[in-house]
Amino acid sequence: MDLWHLIVFCNVVEQKSFSRAGDRVHLSQPTVSSHIRELERHFNCRLIDRLSTEAVPTEAGKLLYRYAVRLVRLKDEMETALAQFQGTMKGCLWIGGSTIPGTYILPRVIGAFAAAYPQVKISLRIGDTMKIVRDIVEGALALGVVGAKIKDRRIKQEILMEDDMVLVVYPEHPWAGRASIDLAALCAEPFILREEGSGTRASIEESLAPKGIRIQDFNGVAEMGSTEAVRQGIKSRMGVSILSRIALEDDLASGTLKRVAVEGLDLKRYVYWTCHHRRTLSPLATTFSHFLKRTLAEVDKNVPVQ
Repeated sequence: MDLWHLIVFCNVVEQKSFSRAGDRVHLSQPTVSSHIRELERHFNCRLIDRLSTEAVPTEAGKLLYRYAVRLVRLKDEMETALAQFQGTMKGCLWIGGSTIPGTYILPRVIGAFAAAYPQVKISLRIGDTMKIVRDIVEGALALGVVGAKIKDRRIKQEILMEDDMVLVVYPEHPWAGRASIDLAALCAEPFILREEGSGTRASIEESLAPKGIRIQDFNGVAEMGSTEAVRQGIKSRMGVSILSRIALEDDLASGTLKRVAVEGLDLKRYVYWTCHHRRTLSPLATTFSHFLKRTLAEVDKNVPVQ
């Protein structure tokens, strides 16, 4: 076993495919399969189940993946540190973003960063807030940007920017022409929920708590795993929902969705820069963090650079 075997293995797990992993590391599918078999012989157990449609890790493979990711990231940090010692900034940085920051905020920042540091490769992983936090804790990600405050002493967070949550309905909905509705009406209306673990859902629950209302008190008609799925559900007349204003700018401007205020309900939330409290950031992660905070501070003047 060597580090290259682990790099190939991590790509198979992440891509769920031998062929796609081969494309990532510029190897043929048979060569990738050979590397995986060598790892399985080394550990004397099956690591990948070859299903008809995808390759998935076994329980032993999941255990190996957690350690392998940390070793690969450490290799990347080593290369970055030596490049910086020689006066250049290059290497690979793995970061995470929950649905809203990962889809609507981070890609633009990463694009600007790549233009300033062309020898740096940034890999962005998008998942719900709790998934990104777990990956940071386990060392799979250097840092993340999420839409909820995390109560975990292992996690350090700083506010990056404000993000208003808004109630939206489809254009023909009876509320579409109203400026506001009361909370009792909202609880009775068919409502599309985000999944447990998402920052959007956590923010809604936090806003409802002072009113003595739980999200379970809503008339939930569906639970969906992404903001895009909720948007399409609203447009399909399935129900109404509360989503990030950042994700709705185009819909609100074009009139395909309508915004309605909820009387007495404060739906303001924040987007947080997130890292491990006790783990020292690499020079590359530190440089990117400063760039991210400066860039978003220019967008949201109410949040100082930290």
